[in-house]
Amino acid sequence: MKKKLLSVSLAAVMALSMTACGSTAVEAPAETPAATTEAAAETTAATEAAGDAADYEECEISFDWWGGDSRHEATLAAIEAFQAKYPGITVKYNYGAWTDYETARALEFQSKTAADVNQINFNWIGDYDADGSVFLDLNTVSDTLDLSQWGDEYLDMMKDVNGGLAAVPVSMTGRIFYWDKTTFDEAGIEIPKSLADLRAAGKTFAEKLGDDYYPLALGPYDRMIMATLYLQSKLDQPIIADGTFNYTEEQLKDGLDFIQSLEDDHVIPSLETIDGDAADSFDVNEKFISGKYAGILEWDSAPKKYVSALGDARELVVGEEFTDFGGKSTGVFYKVSMAMAISTTCEHPKEAAMLINYLLNDPEGVAIMATERGIPQSEIAVKTLSDADALDPLILEAHNKVMDSAAFALDPKFEDSGLKSTDNGVYKDAFDGISYGDYTTEEAAGILFDAFTEVCQ
Repeated sequence: MKKKLLSVSLAAVMALSMTACGSTAVEAPAETPAATTEAAAETTAATEAAGDAADYEECEISFDWWGGDSRHEATLAAIEAFQAKYPGITVKYNYGAWTDYETARALEFQSKTAADVNQINFNWIGDYDADGSVFLDLNTVSDTLDLSQWGDEYLDMMKDVNGGLAAVPVSMTGRIFYWDKTTFDEAGIEIPKSLADLRAAGKTFAEKLGDDYYPLALGPYDRMIMATLYLQSKLDQPIIADGTFNYTEEQLKDGLDFIQSLEDDHVIPSLETIDGDAADSFDVNEKFISGKYAGILEWDSAPKKYVSALGDARELVVGEEFTDFGGKSTGVFYKVSMAMAISTTCEHPKEAAMLINYLLNDPEGVAIMATERGIPQSEIAVKTLSDADALDPLILEAHNKVMDSAAFALDPKFEDSGLKSTDNGVYKDAFDGISYGDYTTEEAAGILFDAFTEVCQ
């Protein structure tokens, strides 16, 4: 069933007042914006009701997260402001791009050497905390971390096998198209509003701009998501629901044939071509930066690093969710974008909870972070940013389009590390194999079917 998680009127949104981009360090704001005064009062009251946050130990806590440059800069500014607000607490931090990030964290979770506070994906609870021993039950720090800011339906998504609260959701998200409008203007065509438009754009790009121009670029995981949107639309059922895999090998083959048809029609470059670009991600890929790759299928929470990469010379715009995949629904799904968890090995769980509460619930921290991790799920965070007209218009537009179109919730098993890993995951193996010519779509469908079946046992 479609569940609309958040919709904020775009008419109420003005230019984002706290955008952090490029490589310049971001200064923490000297004071909370005046527009957030009412929200600040509400949060202060909630915090006081939960417990005295000033009663803490002087200590060092560690914090790990992934993201692009603008997220890093905003988070560093928030950490600086947190340390100023709570003298004596020092935050030791580690951050990086998504590539290889999960692999490193997985080893730390297994060896009990993870940071005190961790930004996590929602499937990590099942993948790395299967017995409930890795992530702290946040109910034990609810006198510090104000859990009342999330509805029970969202907290329930974060429970571990023992019923403990392994994390709190930062935001909800789904995939949507972002287009380099500048390149489409150069080609003399409108940005695609349908699959038919996209296929036509592939031909136009080749004829008018050259064979090295493509309207869309998709990595292996992006291709699995695109195939899933297509199949969920046609079949009107989620690929995985409540841990049960729902598709046959033949249905998977149909999805893989669809993706291959996009390569054949010059809609997307081959993975061999993308690998030859020698870039870890599209935001640092010169072909994307120069407009030769004119579209991406990304999380609604992630456009800022692409906007930053394109600079002022090119215009990135939000696209539409396609409705012509051939089925009754859009095929669009939503999921927990990311969450915050505390390791059970943390020696100062209260102070770790204070950091999470500052980033997600405190108007001061919320104002600094703005929408760097998407449209917040915390009620007070949404109110804070709405009152300050500080909801990024691009992210808000994308988020509302995703949530208005979403037909399914994504099951965590879809993002099982054995499937999704950028190093040796099954998605990469299957789509690399097809694109490089090592597998037929039938062979790749068999590989995917076996992998899904094993993961969902």
